[in-house]
Amino acid sequence: MKFKLLFFALLAGSIPVFAQRTARPATRTTVTVYTTADSTDFRLSPTGTLQFKPFGQPFENQACIFVDPDHTFQTFVGIGGAFTDAAAETFAKLPPARQQEFLTAYFNPDKGIGYTFGRTNINSCDFSSDMYTYVQDGDKNLSTFNIAHDEKFKIPLIKKAMAETKGQMKLFASPWSPPAWMKDNNNMLQGGKLLPEYYDSWAQYYVNFIQAYEARGIPVWGISVQNEPMAKQTWESCMYTAEEEANFIKNHLGPLLSRAKMSDKKLIAWDHNRDLLYQRASAVLSDPMVAKYVWGIGFHWYEIWNGGRQYENVKRVAEAYPRTNLLLTEACNYPFSWETFNQWQWGEQYGENMIHDFNNGAVAWTDWNILLDETGGPNHVNNFCFAPVHAKTQAGTLHFMNSYYYIGHFSKFIRPGAKRIVSSSNRAQLLTTAFINKDGKIAVVVMNETSEKIPYRLYLGGQAVETVSLPHSIVTLVL
Repeated sequence: MKFKLLFFALLAGSIPVFAQRTARPATRTTVTVYTTADSTDFRLSPTGTLQFKPFGQPFENQACIFVDPDHTFQTFVGIGGAFTDAAAETFAKLPPARQQEFLTAYFNPDKGIGYTFGRTNINSCDFSSDMYTYVQDGDKNLSTFNIAHDEKFKIPLIKKAMAETKGQMKLFASPWSPPAWMKDNNNMLQGGKLLPEYYDSWAQYYVNFIQAYEARGIPVWGISVQNEPMAKQTWESCMYTAEEEANFIKNHLGPLLSRAKMSDKKLIAWDHNRDLLYQRASAVLSDPMVAKYVWGIGFHWYEIWNGGRQYENVKRVAEAYPRTNLLLTEACNYPFSWETFNQWQWGEQYGENMIHDFNNGAVAWTDWNILLDETGGPNHVNNFCFAPVHAKTQAGTLHFMNSYYYIGHFSKFIRPGAKRIVSSSNRAQLLTTAFINKDGKIAVVVMNETSEKIPYRLYLGGQAVETVSLPHSIVTLVL
């Protein structure tokens, strides 16, 4: 009887099943190592080829990474960044050769780091040069809806990036605020709430946006309901409680997407920090009539300002709702300063967060602005920040932060459709995650945030390679 109950519970999904056992691939003989390290010239550099050898039981004083492709977990969707107005305006100021260098660096899978995921803003956000919407004031029927604003800078950049990926990029869009006249504070800034009488008009706004972008040759993969719905910001913002977001999805946005034959568009709830991630996910997903419309729960990393990273909240949602996708939808380092541009901590923050998020169940990871200028903008409310790539627009030059290379250790070698596999470290100083790609290649990421050089073995079954983790380094080992 116990076995029957377990069988039916598994069928019903009431017991989370995280790992699937797969057949072990063919024996691997070599490992190619790519390295980025502080106080060296290594930046995603090939730094050696290692040969597997038979090894027995490791000793307690031997640092090791244990990789096990027999067990697979979530399917990888992609890594990318945001096509904001700021990024697009900065890109347009670059000379043609630097524009191509930028596109290759981010989106070419062979010569660059192979981004396959992107985000853009619906209406203006803080990283816009001005506030704007796509309709005239008071137009409840949206008869004046027009995305001409985006056609000058943003749409050309997105189309060029998509071409560089040969059409492989998935784009999702997020609103920061409805038009001011739809809100109870009559202001796109400073939070406020969407007035109930405009719920249907605002839901139609998403549909119109998708239709307008797709009419211009840009497929829209998904949308998030609201950027940071629990933050009253000095920039564009709009607040929803969990109950309000669930109501908007259940009774307005979800049904309208279905009627518009857009049920294939991935709907992402929350889109805010990890601190309230479980509370919002449980409130949204506990109602089946809401959950049926929700593809995923998005989260940001800015809870650090409330006391530290809360990676375990990602795992809690994955455990409770294993059929719902989890993805980081925004991250950046700030405040901006050229004096601190080369500090190694910026890249390490990315590496640490990405490893923990993937190990806790995330299927995708989205950086904030893909490009900013020499001021850390443009930004119409003066909250300037870092991007992995900056341009000095007067000089027409590009400048790459170490965060670009840290992200690349994941995006270049872990490709859409990959499955996460076990990668276990016996040293707290060595962080690791690993994926097996659809072509059978395994990418193992190992990161060392310490100032120590750490010799270690990478084990696969009874064989291993011996290598050294350099101080403040990240490597990808391709098996």
